[in-house]
Amino acid sequence: MSAARPFTTLRTVAALAALPLLLTACGYGSESHDDDPKSEVAAGAEKLSADEVRIGYFPNLTHATALVGVQEGLFQKELGGTTIKSSTFNAGPSEIEALNSGSIDIGWIGPSPAINGYTKADGKNLRIIGGSASGGVKLVVNPEKIKSEDDLKGKKIATPQLGNTQDVAFLNWIAEQGWKVDAQSGKGDVSVVRSDNKVTPDAYKSGSIDGAWVPEPTASKLVADGAKVLLDESDLWPDKKFVITNIIVSQKFLKEHPDVVEAVLRGSVKTNKWINANPDAAKASANEALEKLSGKALPAEVLDPAWKSITFLDDPLASTLDTEAEHAVKAGLLEQPDLKGIYDLAPLNKVLEAEGAAEVDDAGLGVQ
Repeated sequence: MSAARPFTTLRTVAALAALPLLLTACGYGSESHDDDPKSEVAAGAEKLSADEVRIGYFPNLTHATALVGVQEGLFQKELGGTTIKSSTFNAGPSEIEALNSGSIDIGWIGPSPAINGYTKADGKNLRIIGGSASGGVKLVVNPEKIKSEDDLKGKKIATPQLGNTQDVAFLNWIAEQGWKVDAQSGKGDVSVVRSDNKVTPDAYKSGSIDGAWVPEPTASKLVADGAKVLLDESDLWPDKKFVITNIIVSQKFLKEHPDVVEAVLRGSVKTNKWINANPDAAKASANEALEKLSGKALPAEVLDPAWKSITFLDDPLASTLDTEAEHAVKAGLLEQPDLKGIYDLAPLNKVLEAEGAAEVDDAGLGVQ
């Protein structure tokens, strides 16, 4: 088990968590959705301990477990008469605020907002209860301006948000090259430009950025616009695996409705199993869900390479989350956090055992 670390508070990154509240006033930047008919409660189905469970996720391919699980009715099948209600978010901080307010009970989310949310609340608001996806992050660049990693010096490279998962990863990679960048301003040997994934492709086409360290499908959208992949972040990690999407739950909901949490986890495990056994059908299902949410499906030249770069799995890859937190500390974006208790993998391991699968490990960061 890891040695306990003194708890301290977040700096700028934690402060960012409040920003979506100022922008959205209410609703936490979310959109509620009428779920697919496949997710309707079957007549006569028995309810669990809660009438409904409210889940949140992003309309992103890296959240395909949630997209497909809702779309195919795999969660609802496990929940019986308990209704599933879904909301989508465009940023991690807004999803954390929704969880804190009780607007959602369970969410799919990236490692950085999970870490930030947990530490900001003194470890009293959420638990990570499972994994969902690994990979799906690439450094893509303008091939006319950048032909090798050395050519990045002096160039403008976008990341989605100050202190987000990809921003931290890029800052850490820059430091490993021996280059200097001020984390807050993004100025230095490489200019780090914080750009929303929605506008990054236009910024690339206009020439205002020379590349981007971004998740899918933004990376493949840029490649479709003429960029090339310079680096796949998976190549920087042991076994080429690192957490990109976790499953989190409100501690209050976990305590009051453990049967519902277990049912959602069963749905997640069975969804990941179906995705991996039926990749083409799962890819089509995820794209259909994205079209319903955004009004536009991804074209094949974006969808196909993006899907191939993501691994769907139940293991939260806890040791990589701990490493990502250390990267944020080194970048000066996070004070040394105490992540003890951020995981509760007992419900997931119970589900995995019933499925005949191997248990997963919390890297010493689980509840005692």
